[in-house]
Amino acid sequence: MKKTIIFCVLIHLALPFSECAAQVEDTVSNSRWNHGLLASFYIFKDDFFILPVYQVNKDWLHLEARYNYEDRNTFSAWFGYNFTGGNKFLYSITPMIGGITGNTDGIAPGLELDFNFYGFEFYSESEYVFDFAGQEGNFYYNWTDLSYSPLDWLWFGLSIQRTKLFETALDIQRGLLLGGGYRWFGLSGYLYNIGWDDPYFIITVSVNYPE
Repeated sequence: MKKTIIFCVLIHLALPFSECAAQVEDTVSNSRWNHGLLASFYIFKDDFFILPVYQVNKDWLHLEARYNYEDRNTFSAWFGYNFTGGNKFLYSITPMIGGITGNTDGIAPGLELDFNFYGFEFYSESEYVFDFAGQEGNFYYNWTDLSYSPLDWLWFGLSIQRTKLFETALDIQRGLLLGGGYRWFGLSGYLYNIGWDDPYFIITVSVNYPE
C-alpha cells in the first residue's frame, strides 16, 4: 500500500513537468525557421527558362527571393508579415513589399493568400510593379491556383497567370494543374492555353524543410 501511494505521488508530480515539456516542444516547433525552395521550368515551343523562388518563414516573418519572375534576368527580394490561423478552415495571409533589380528596376507591394478547407485549396500570389523607368512599365502580376486533394499525396485543379515574361494572344493564361508529393517534396505540372496556338507547360519542383 505504501509503494502504491509513493507511485501515485510521483506520477502526480511528473505530470506538470511532462505538460510543460510538451508546451516547450510545441513552442520550439512553431518558432523554427522554415525554408522552401521552388523551381518552375517554363517550356515553350521555341523557348525555355527557369524561375527559382526561395522562401523563409519564422512565426510572423516572411522573407522571399525570386529570379526571372518580374522579367528575364531580374532579381527581387521581399519582406512580408504572416497572418495565419484556423482549425478546419486554415488561412495564411501575407502582405509584402519587394525591391526589384535587373532588366526591370522598381518596387512592388505584393500579397500571398493560401486558404484550405477539407482538401480544397485556394492559393494566389499577386504584385503590382512600379517601374523606375516610367509608368509605361508598371504591371500587375498574378498567379492563382484552385485545387483539390483527394489524397494527401495527390492534387489537381485549375490555374491562371498574368505575366509579361512572354507574349501570347491572351492577357490571362488559363490552364490545368496536376501534382503529387510526399513529406517535404512536391512535383506539379501545368498546361496553359489549351486549344490556342501558343500552349506551354510548366513543371514545378518544390522542397520544404522542415516538413
